[in-house]
Amino acid sequence: MTTVAEQVKKVPTAVRPTLQAAIRMVREIAPGAEEIVYAMEAPRSSRMVWKHVRFATGGKNVVGIGTLPDHVNIWFYRGRELEDGRGKLQGSGKDTRFVNLRTPADAEAAFLKAITRKAFKLAGGV
Repeated sequence: MTTVAEQVKKVPTAVRPTLQAAIRMVREIAPGAEEIVYAMEAPRSSRMVWKHVRFATGGKNVVGIGTLPDHVNIWFYRGRELEDGRGKLQGSGKDTRFVNLRTPADAEAAFLKAITRKAFKLAGGV
């Protein structure tokens, strides 16, 4: 089975620090969350998200993290139900919403931490 650390090592160095910061942020907010590693290899298309890890609580997926060539994507499985008040959550799918992170500092933003806490509370965790 692949570990999160092994997945991170496969990521291009340009986005690796941002990916590590995003993972660290979720771990700090939800230390008891189950980490589920995607056994996915780098996609052939530069427009496809390379999924690395998702975090679950009570058997429910809460947050997922993946990369594209120039940024990290963090998505919220029940994002439609999260009120961000700033219009930073992107996406128009049935449930999922996401935020793009371009720097490690983006993963430390107060907005992102707050919405991540809300997502875990919505799922019955944290």
